[in-house]
Amino acid sequence: MAHSNLRVSKAIINIVNLKKNYLNLRRKANGSKVIAVVKADAYGHGMEIVVKALNSLGSKKPEYYAVALADEGADLRKLKISQPILVFDTVSKDNVHQYFYYKLIPNIFNLYHLKILENYRKRLNRRESSIKFPVHIEIDTGMNRLGIDYNKAFDFIKKLSEHTHFFVDGIYTHFATSDEKDNSFARLQLKRFKQLVDSLKKHNINYGFAHAANSGAVINYPDSYFDMIRPGISLYGYYPSQNTTESVTLYPVMSIETEVGTIKTIYPGDTVSYGRRYKAKKQTKIISLPLGYADGFNRNLTNKAKAIINGKIYNQVGTVTMDRIMFEVGNDKISIGDKVILLGKQKNLQITAWDWSNILNTIPYEITCAINKRMPRVVKN
Repeated sequence: MAHSNLRVSKAIINIVNLKKNYLNLRRKANGSKVIAVVKADAYGHGMEIVVKALNSLGSKKPEYYAVALADEGADLRKLKISQPILVFDTVSKDNVHQYFYYKLIPNIFNLYHLKILENYRKRLNRRESSIKFPVHIEIDTGMNRLGIDYNKAFDFIKKLSEHTHFFVDGIYTHFATSDEKDNSFARLQLKRFKQLVDSLKKHNINYGFAHAANSGAVINYPDSYFDMIRPGISLYGYYPSQNTTESVTLYPVMSIETEVGTIKTIYPGDTVSYGRRYKAKKQTKIISLPLGYADGFNRNLTNKAKAIINGKIYNQVGTVTMDRIMFEVGNDKISIGDKVILLGKQKNLQITAWDWSNILNTIPYEITCAINKRMPRVVKN
């Protein structure tokens, strides 16, 4: 796919910012290990780009990686990544072979999933089946999505820690509200998890590494670090919400740039694009840019998005189409081929994923994940 870089619309991935974010988070974690979360193609930034950059950090590189799906774990292994890889998804009969073949760590919290692993293990040759297999156990402290209930977790972990063929490499929980102003529920979840960790310690039950701190908790709850932290969106330069403290300095990693494709003069009463949702009040110039909702520029940004061209902000006009968007530029001197920044920075002007999120009533996670594969990722060192 090398030819795709010929496209003028591109997502630029700033490796310097990525490393700065990662090292700032690592420093904040005060000696805890780091599980770098690179699921969903590293939140749309390109898993291969991100992992190569993080693994170039020598002794400071992540100790673990985490992904959502076994398929993503397989992709990571194909990039010759040697670190342990945790998969958040549940084990199924369809994906179980990948855990063994690619040496992925499954998320186990019930006997059903354990049984799938055990049945598959029996089919391995003697040498392979004699190796003890690592698992992480997810503890549900109130998210009510995945995991074993915190009340039942002690017995489950104890039982698994005595297993002949599996060993507990880690236990973890996931916060529901670590990025919200009201900290009472996050505190309750943390208390439940901490009590479990303490009682496992007291009974000398080996649980491997304990981890709980997602991006919000890394930033807001220093007492949630345990043995490892698990940053996701913060690696990519965004606070998980606009309510977290900014105790770690973060720099957006992705910017979106394109070029002016066409320029056209329209007159009072003329309309732009499908549905005629923009009508000119005066004579003005309309430029078109070669990207659209097929690239992840959401159609609901219609008549609401901004762009930076030659150090000035302009408004998007007319319905966002699949492959093109239009902007009104008045009578300013703009030429075909001029650089256009849709996400990113120029001098003192900046458009971030929060600007899009606030229009679309979403969060930066969805913005960066939605930038389509059709848009080439270009590395900026």
